Amino acid sequence: MNWIILIIAGLFEVAFAFCLGKAKETNGNEMYFWYAGFLVALFISMGLLIKATQTLPIGTAYAIWTGIGAVGTVLVGIFVFKEPASFLRIFFITTLIASIVGLKYVSS
Repeated sequence: MNWIILIIAGLFEVAFAFCLGKAKETNGNEMYFWYAGFLVALFISMGLLIKATQTLPIGTAYAIWTGIGAVGTVLVGIFVFKEPASFLRIFFITTLIASIVGLKYVSS
């Protein structure tokens, strides 16, 4: 169950990065809405990470949490914010995904 909690925490990390990106693109009240979303996603992500690390090894949990956040944020950048998707960028994201899966496998 804590692995599922950790994955959800990583997805909320992607959400708070997404909110920061949207806040950067907006002005006025809409900007504050995105910053509020950032704070909510941040607190949920951190809370779930804390819960997951009660039974999972901290080094593994943190690496997987940041890996999910990094991969998700790059993908959001490519698909939502139209950032470039070069071969090397995709290659290294793929190696990061393989590393996350490997950490999960050896930490079961």
